[in-house]
Amino acid sequence: MSEQDLQPVFSIEKIYVKDLSLEIPHAPQIFLEREQPEIDMQLATEGKQLEDGVFEAVITVTVTAKLGEKVMFLVEAAQAGIFQIRGVPEDEISGVLAVACPNILFPYVRETVSDVVNRAGFPPVLLSPINFEALYAQQMAEQSGNAH
Repeated sequence: MSEQDLQPVFSIEKIYVKDLSLEIPHAPQIFLEREQPEIDMQLATEGKQLEDGVFEAVITVTVTAKLGEKVMFLVEAAQAGIFQIRGVPEDEISGVLAVACPNILFPYVRETVSDVVNRAGFPPVLLSPINFEALYAQQMAEQSGNAH
């Protein structure tokens, strides 16, 4: 093995919208409402190997805006990326897929959600930054706690 083979490689091959949906169940009446909705955001990440050294990471964001029990809109966006990850120890790849890749993808999904909501006739929704490293550490702590 040459020294170049041992060097870690991390590169973005492709970033794309994998899935996108918008629902406005109470249109057009909902546009007459003047109240500020309550916004709820759910987030999920996943990663999988496509071939040797090539992985797909997906971050899925679901944003629901409600006025009381009435849904104003619901947006679900899955932003994906294909990443080349080589020369990284096997036990560290899950961390790369759970932290580094979502950190790259989040600004894209944030823009997609804001744009779709705005095009639907609502004020844009600005998603707050996410600390994926802290989320991953929390998941690892929960998993090690469940293992005992």
